Amino acid sequence: MPPISATIITCNEERNIAEALESLSWVDEIIVVDSGSEDATLDICRRFTDKIYYRDWTGYVDQKNYAVEKACNDWILSLDADERVSPKLQDEIEALNRKGFRESGYRIPRATFFMGRWIKHGDWYPDYQLRLFDRRHGKWQGGRVHESVQTDGAAGMLRGEIQHFTYRNFSEYLKRLESYTTLAALDYRRKGRRASSWMLFGKPLAVFIRAYLLKCGFLDGTAGFTVAVMGAVSAFFKYAKLHELCRKDSGGIPPQKNKRRI
Repeated sequence: MPPISATIITCNEERNIAEALESLSWVDEIIVVDSGSEDATLDICRRFTDKIYYRDWTGYVDQKNYAVEKACNDWILSLDADERVSPKLQDEIEALNRKGFRESGYRIPRATFFMGRWIKHGDWYPDYQLRLFDRRHGKWQGGRVHESVQTDGAAGMLRGEIQHFTYRNFSEYLKRLESYTTLAALDYRRKGRRASSWMLFGKPLAVFIRAYLLKCGFLDGTAGFTVAVMGAVSAFFKYAKLHELCRKDSGGIPPQKNKRRI
């Protein structure tokens, strides 16, 4: 069986990191890349691994690729500090490994725990993530947000879940909303996207309808409604900030309307 290295990046994750690392206790090696934790994160990490590296923060993609580079093994299982490998997923990966990995990477469904329940519908599920991969055939790519692993071959699909504890309450979501939407707007501008006044209304509405109605978010009760609203709010802020950035790029001068000749 090819050995597996688990990689994880951290910064002030004392609330999450112990459970994340415990769920990785079965892998052959754990790599931690920290960007300056000032809490007990590193003390907790030392209970699980001695392969802890410091690196100034340069973005999610750079940090995660650096962690992959530090691994001794080619097969990588990447986890975030607020995620856990479920027992079912562990069993599935170990069984697959015994038979031999046949793909260059594997997509894993991710289930989020929010408002006291697992979200199983809407935009948050199944939220497939390519997290198990052969680093000889794949690497992290992306912008300031929405980073993902891209492989040069077909990806398989697993059924066991990554358990995600991203927001413990609504207040925590609001705290992250500011930085996340700013980074997303900057990525949109870099790609040449623009935001009209109509998009500030249409995009959030479309996000809500997709998550709550088309993807059956209503089956998750109040939590499902809240998730759909949160998605709409996030879309509004991203496009409102993009609209503001575009105005600044043009000097803040609105486009001139053609004057009718008399």
